[in-house]
Amino acid sequence: MTVVKVAAHTSPMTDMLEAVKDNLAKEGYKLEVVTVTDNIQANVALKNKEVDANFFQHKPFMEMFNKGNDANLVQVQPIYDAIVAFYGKDLKDIKDLKEGADVAIPNDPTNMTRALRLLAEHKVISLRDPKSMSVTVEDITENPKNLIFSPVSLLNLNEAYKEKDMIFNYPTYIAKLNLTPEKDGVLVEEGKDHFFSVSLVAREDNKDSKAVKAVQQALTSEEIKTFIEDKLNGHAKVAF
Repeated sequence: MTVVKVAAHTSPMTDMLEAVKDNLAKEGYKLEVVTVTDNIQANVALKNKEVDANFFQHKPFMEMFNKGNDANLVQVQPIYDAIVAFYGKDLKDIKDLKEGADVAIPNDPTNMTRALRLLAEHKVISLRDPKSMSVTVEDITENPKNLIFSPVSLLNLNEAYKEKDMIFNYPTYIAKLNLTPEKDGVLVEEGKDHFFSVSLVAREDNKDSKAVKAVQQALTSEEIKTFIEDKLNGHAKVAF
């Protein structure tokens, strides 16, 4: 049986990989889920050929890693769209966001862009180019409520929830606070273009290998479609 290693960081990505192990075994592959402690580690492992693929990131994050690390990672298959949102412990409606509120946004460029674009879509702020895929706070042209933006590591946004007036976060992380975008999100992304789909990623040199193609097929099965629709209802949408 051929061993295929896929790095992932947390649920639900790890859960989906576990769910397809039996199907892959029938195809002659032993799937080994390599759990990493952070997102960069998953890409370094893939670049260094310690794993065959990873499953945790969207294409813009991957491209940022490639640019900064002289890597050749490639998107093999979008799997699902995480429904990101803004949350505030004392907020029920964005209209109630106070003047000068402190808003925590991700400090990495791709997720900062995603957060600021979401605010612009709901006219909380205005951006120089609302469709740009590279946006920072310097690109804000109008900020009617004089919001203060605090860049925070993605993995520390839950902690910021206790201290800040509003935070941006992913459903995977915010679920640890028993919050969901559907019930608790103040601003919720629609995600129609699949640009930020969580994807299976491999390298240029192995993207067409039989092992990677087998994982791709397993993760786009009816079983995974049902998993996303049933177990991730309100958290994610199918992207394939």
